[in-house]
Amino acid sequence: MEKVYRKATMADFDAIGLIYDHIHDAEESGKLIVGWERGVYPTRSTAEVAIERGEMFVCEVDGAIPASAILNKTQVDVYYGADWEYEADDDEVFVLHTLVVDPACAKGGIGRGFVAYYEELARELGCKVLRMDTNERNAVARKLYSSLGYREAGIVPTVFNGIEGVGLVLLEKKL
Repeated sequence: MEKVYRKATMADFDAIGLIYDHIHDAEESGKLIVGWERGVYPTRSTAEVAIERGEMFVCEVDGAIPASAILNKTQVDVYYGADWEYEADDDEVFVLHTLVVDPACAKGGIGRGFVAYYEELARELGCKVLRMDTNERNAVARKLYSSLGYREAGIVPTVFNGIEGVGLVLLEKKL
């Protein structure tokens, strides 16, 4: 079972949308706590816009797409003024957004592999600092990122992509 991480195309759009649906299903049934809301975030338009910008990436395994993430140099507004340990110009920061792994494929190392791919791509782009965020309720993601050497730089109360009352955990790592 070879995992291939690559830039997404519109041919991947439906598969990414299904991952979002599966995550929303799992959260609504209480099997998963991510802190997202169906119809609010993430939505199929989240994927479509990211694909069109060339910022959506996927993991492909035996022709299937079990994971995706948005990778770019765009820091969300709450990043500014955060207690970052590592100073960097905006063009030296690479950001991981909306990493999703289909719940049916959890614990298969796909998320860990995606973060490794993100870090390698950041090196290739000459970035020196990695940043990301997750909902403070998402214990699984927080544990994964901590195990991969990411430092929690703080928790910021915010409205996240239309979701009220989110404590957004800001994470960083120096390359």
